[in-house]
Amino acid sequence: MIFFRKGVRKVDKKGIETLYDLENPINQSVFPGHQGGPHNHTITALAVALKQVKDPIFKEYQQQILTNNQAFAGAFRTLGYDMVSGGTDNHLLLVDLHSKNVDGARVERVLELVNIAANKNTVPGDKSAMVPHGLRIGTPAMTTRGLVESDFEKVAVFIDRAVKIAVEENGKIQDRIGEGESIPAIQQLRREVTEFASAFPTIGFHESEMKYL
Repeated sequence: MIFFRKGVRKVDKKGIETLYDLENPINQSVFPGHQGGPHNHTITALAVALKQVKDPIFKEYQQQILTNNQAFAGAFRTLGYDMVSGGTDNHLLLVDLHSKNVDGARVERVLELVNIAANKNTVPGDKSAMVPHGLRIGTPAMTTRGLVESDFEKVAVFIDRAVKIAVEENGKIQDRIGEGESIPAIQQLRREVTEFASAFPTIGFHESEMKYL
């Protein structure tokens, strides 16, 4: 589902209006650009999604995502971190790591090793998209699993510990599978993260039924 602007884009000095020309290019790119015909499974999925978002429970879930992220941002401030734009108004948080003297790529790798999903991201002042100084984190997935504000404060502490590991073990951590897994601090943090996450149910499947566990 694609949303786009409609109506007046600008008015020149003579009062002549210029309208947004987005609808037709978007429609043409979808069909015939990408689709050869209506995809019934996609239409069905959209119908189900739209029905779900009408439920009051979905609104409560969305509000909890925002509330959790405010608590998340507050926890990072307490831990001495800066955030791009000073905070957040949505489900995402962009942490600036310049003050911690470490780049987002190394922190991302440590977080991966301790079973926390996040990704490096450029922030103002960066010169490289490959080695930026930002870390982008979101609250929807773990809110779905039942985390509330106090839980995200604990997650912020986990991430702070990962940042400190990235600083202290800078030379030992490489962006290759296996590198860094033997570092004791990483092993300890991974155990704690796994124990913490195991208290919250996964959504859509039971771990006991997973083939590769």
